[in-house]
Amino acid sequence: MSTDQTRAFRLTRWGGPPVLTEVPRPVPVAEEVLIRVEAAGVCRSDLHVIDARPGDLPYRIPFTLGHEVAGRVLERGPLAVGPAVGERVVVYGPWGCGECARCAAGAGNYCDRRTALDGARVGMGAGLGRDGGMADLMLVPSGRLLVPVGDLAADQAAPLSDAGLTAYHAVATVLPALGEGASVVVLGIGGLGHLAVQILRATTTAQVLAVDVREEALALAHACGAHFGTLLRADTAAVLRGRTGGVGAAAVLDFVGGASSLEPAVGVLRAGGELAVVGSGGGELTVRKPGALPPGARISLPFWGTLPELDAVVSLARAGVLKAGTEPFPLADAAEAIARLRSGDVRGRAILVPDRCG
Repeated sequence: MSTDQTRAFRLTRWGGPPVLTEVPRPVPVAEEVLIRVEAAGVCRSDLHVIDARPGDLPYRIPFTLGHEVAGRVLERGPLAVGPAVGERVVVYGPWGCGECARCAAGAGNYCDRRTALDGARVGMGAGLGRDGGMADLMLVPSGRLLVPVGDLAADQAAPLSDAGLTAYHAVATVLPALGEGASVVVLGIGGLGHLAVQILRATTTAQVLAVDVREEALALAHACGAHFGTLLRADTAAVLRGRTGGVGAAAVLDFVGGASSLEPAVGVLRAGGELAVVGSGGGELTVRKPGALPPGARISLPFWGTLPELDAVVSLARAGVLKAGTEPFPLADAAEAIARLRSGDVRGRAILVPDRCG
């Protein structure tokens, strides 16, 4: 590979498969920052992107996948701000327009111009219509989108930018309900759910109740600090209510979002409780008054998180209270990592590690 070329794992046609290919070496201009990728997470959102049909997503192909990225600043454009060359960073992935009030406040995940951007088909962030970090090198639009991680291991830093950040944002969404003596249910102890359990234990006094379909996931939940765990069954809501003294949970974090999870989520929610549907499992809720939802219930659909929240997540990880379970793969084996994730055969978060210089 020549010095003016680098490797990237790119989606070249809808429905995939993505291919590891050589691309021109990026050169930062204006405010752009070039980072040498040290680790890039692989998550189920990547599968949704890969499997999309033409017209399903408002993105142009080809583009490089990867929205969970950690690396080291390699070069800066002449107008770049933020971390210096040589600093180790994690990339804030939802880039937005960079100009609206939401983006100016660090909430690119809720960019006010999202519809306009979608209409222009420019993509919404790293690995989502714009070149991401499953590559040797990654070009970031601005140093403002980088959070320093110090000596935090790259395989721990990368998942923080989505799995950690999304879990933290979901917890922050329901935090007002988690006062003294409250109970919170975490449905789905996967890449996000196991981090949510740790975040809840680090930031609240709530009783954390975990639910999954796998015994090994419940064991992980207990290792992360859950007070109680149960397999998803027909009587799960009743079992959980029993653990709350019959009143129900003050908050439910559903990291599945399917029909199988939404039913017990509603069944265990107490009056005036908070239901945050984080997973995109395709389940549906009927909102009717009166109906299945308890009186005063509030429903939210949290998406990703804000830049200040990413800074807080990094702080938790550097303090040693937040640790992601990961399984590394060389960038050359990106296709295998995708296949393993699709089959459910990944222990923790799949992490791509560039295995030669870009």
